[in-house]
Amino acid sequence: MSNKLSTRKLEKKCVAVAALLKALAHPGRLLIMGHLVGGEKTVSELQELCNLSQSQLSQFLGRMRLEGLIQCEKRGRFQYYSTADERVSELIRAIHSLYC
Repeated sequence: MSNKLSTRKLEKKCVAVAALLKALAHPGRLLIMGHLVGGEKTVSELQELCNLSQSQLSQFLGRMRLEGLIQCEKRGRFQYYSTADERVSELIRAIHSLYC
């Protein structure tokens, strides 16, 4: 019985990881995450670093917020984006280490 329980837990974790990987599975989103791992950035900074149109960047940031990948904090006139989960930051660092 305990083996079945651990299998269920593992299956649930696999579903969560698959959803995370699906949320990251676009070059633009990976690029944004790569820059945010280095520290928080404004929309203007991300637009310049990622060479994306404002429309593309806005779509990516919106989806990434909904997926729980990033968080946003408004300070004064600017919104600062940062990673929302240290585990995702570690994953991005590992991907960078392996492929960049």
